[in-house]
Amino acid sequence: MAVCSKTLKRLFMAAMDAVGMTDSDISLAIVNDKAIAELHETWLGIPGSTDVLSFDLSSTEHAQPSHQGKRHGIHGEIIASAETASREARVYSWSPEHELSYYLIHGLLHLVGYDDQTPSERISMRRKERSVMKAIGLPAPPRRRPKTTCHQR
Repeated sequence: MAVCSKTLKRLFMAAMDAVGMTDSDISLAIVNDKAIAELHETWLGIPGSTDVLSFDLSSTEHAQPSHQGKRHGIHGEIIASAETASREARVYSWSPEHELSYYLIHGLLHLVGYDDQTPSERISMRRKERSVMKAIGLPAPPRRRPKTTCHQR
């Protein structure tokens, strides 16, 4: 899957603005299934690939909620699988680029404090994902199978 890094960066910066993330340093890595599977097992102890991983590398004194409940000063990393995005895009009948953008937004929301471990958390996170996608000019993501799509450490 060919990915335009300039487009991805532009969309991700717009997503950061949409969630009110300021003064933050987030690195993005687009990898294959083998690489993400290795990270998945190394850092989370879960064998097999996944679609996206997010890591909050901030120390607590630097990543603080602002008065609006938004976070600033986050240092983090989001790693997404291009292979998984390409495969899942076919399942959900939309472009691999949109699927990959969705993964990055999902990881970003984990970094600002959203979680998806319980049904109510998933509902809240899916609403925010749709809101951010719309805010940055992308179509809403298709309905997801009930699974956790991101693992955070």
